Amino acid sequence: MKKQKQPHRKTGRSPAGDAAVKAAVARQADAAASPATSDSSTESAAQRFRAGVRTRAFQAAFLVFLAGVLTVAASLAIPHDFAFFELGYLFTLSIYDLVLAMLGLSVAIGMAERRGDVIAMATAFLGVIAPMLLFFDPIFSAILQSPLGHELFLIAPIAVMLSGVVLWLPGRIRRYAAPIAAAVVGFSFSLFIGLDDFGIGIQEFALAAVLGALWILAIPGLVLRPFRGAWLTIPARIIGSWLMVIAVIVTVSLYVPLAPDAPPLADPSLPDGGVTLDAPGLPPLDPAIEDGLMEAPEQFGTPPADDGAMPAPEFGDNPLLGGGRDTKP
Repeated sequence: MKKQKQPHRKTGRSPAGDAAVKAAVARQADAAASPATSDSSTESAAQRFRAGVRTRAFQAAFLVFLAGVLTVAASLAIPHDFAFFELGYLFTLSIYDLVLAMLGLSVAIGMAERRGDVIAMATAFLGVIAPMLLFFDPIFSAILQSPLGHELFLIAPIAVMLSGVVLWLPGRIRRYAAPIAAAVVGFSFSLFIGLDDFGIGIQEFALAAVLGALWILAIPGLVLRPFRGAWLTIPARIIGSWLMVIAVIVTVSLYVPLAPDAPPLADPSLPDGGVTLDAPGLPPLDPAIEDGLMEAPEQFGTPPADDGAMPAPEFGDNPLLGGGRDTKP
């Protein structure tokens, strides 16, 4: 006798129902695994930080950073007569816009993929400063006679702008653009040193100023390099945006005319608001004259001569502050 095939028993579940069950199980598994994934990523970031702190490159750069900070703090905290080398690095810190440009380039150093890119930026920076300071007088005379001499006041804002743009560029373009920006920053910085070294070329002042600038340019970036990665892209672009905005503000401020003869501020508590534009500068009145015991001198109403006073600075003569421009059409 032939055996008859028994029919398969139906389970009552369709293929679509099985797919829905599998999807639900997968979602539950993903939900259960997501906290573990977050914890593991946090742990890996902490491990990368600890590994970066242990590197010799970070420790050396951080020690140089602390040495610079402590040196500046000691110079400002201890009362003493400043030496020329102290005035040099303090002068560098006083040029706030170029300091910001150097810090922007330092972030680019921290993001650099190869050590050669860091060397290229430092070489471009020092390669422009060295000849400018060694032969400043003939080079500066040639610059003043060129069309660039009428627009020298724009060099510092351009340097800040370029350092901000560099932080927005992709890595393969930034490696070529960063040395160019470093050269422009170095050129602008050398102009400030050459015009503010008291006119006698003090070597200690210039050397300390350059070393201070190199410290600002390189050391923060070298501290950051052991932790470089994709996480640094967004913060770098934020810093670059700030630098570009600051460059625009500095440029606009250079076009605002100075008003040395502005009227004094009003005081509502005084008669006529406290503003008396035609009042002469009178010498202090002797109490005996006020009491009528003595007569006033003949030239009582004449302001005292100020022959020994230092004349007020003429800001319009500095080409870095917008002076010296050719106003002829």
